[in-house]
Amino acid sequence: MKKKLSEMDYDEKGTVIEIDRDLQKRVAGMGIRVGKKLRMITKQPIKGPVDVIVDEAETSLGLELADRIIVEVD
Repeated sequence: MKKKLSEMDYDEKGTVIEIDRDLQKRVAGMGIRVGKKLRMITKQPIKGPVDVIVDEAETSLGLELADRIIVEVD
């Protein structure tokens, strides 16, 4: 099932399948690229950031960025 990264639930895992073109370079430095597996570890309420694990490293994204990344959930 496809979801925006911002819509993933706690401890949910998935594979990145799409990133907005203008966002790709910005998140590549965080290890987030098409084909990468990730796991949601924290989701702050009320428009807070989301924390994910990618390649055994934790990274945080603002909700606006997470809305523009599509994940195929396992």
